[in-house]
Amino acid sequence: MHSGTQYRHFIKKVDHTGITVSSLDASLSFWVGVLGFEHLYTTEYQNSTLLEGIVGVPGASLRLAMVRGPGHDIELLEYSEPVDRKVMRPRSCDIGSVHVAFLVKDIEGLLGVINQHGWYPPGSLQTVTDGDRKGLKLAYVRGPDGVTVEFLEMPEH
Repeated sequence: MHSGTQYRHFIKKVDHTGITVSSLDASLSFWVGVLGFEHLYTTEYQNSTLLEGIVGVPGASLRLAMVRGPGHDIELLEYSEPVDRKVMRPRSCDIGSVHVAFLVKDIEGLLGVINQHGWYPPGSLQTVTDGDRKGLKLAYVRGPDGVTVEFLEMPEH
C-alpha cells in the first residue's frame, strides 16, 4: 500500500461538491432561498461524446447550477437523459452514502426552517456531552431526493 503523502502534491484544493437532484429549480429554491447560498450560474449540457466521456453514462444530458456558500461551492446536477435514472436514498450506514457538513449558528432555528421545505433529520439533534467537542450540537438532515447534509454548531466557549 502506498502512503498518501507521496501523492499529496497532486491535489491543490477542494473545488466543489456535486449533488444529483430531481429538480434543479426546487434545489435552487432550497440552497439559495433557504440556506442563503449565492447562485453563480446555470448551464445546460446536451448529449455529447465529451459529456458521456466525463460521466460514463451513454445518452447523458443535464442542466447544472453552481451555488456558493461560505467557504464551499455546491454543483447541483439535474439529468434529463437517460430516462432510466434511479433515485437513491441510502441510509447513512450504506456503502457509498456521502454527506457535506456545514458549521452553522442557531442550529435549532435552522432545523425548524428547513423542515418546512421538506428536509428533515433522520435522527435527532444531538449535543456532545464530553471530550474535546463537548457542547457541539449536530444533526444530519435529509432532503426530498435523499441527499444528506450535516449541520454543526460549535459551543460558545
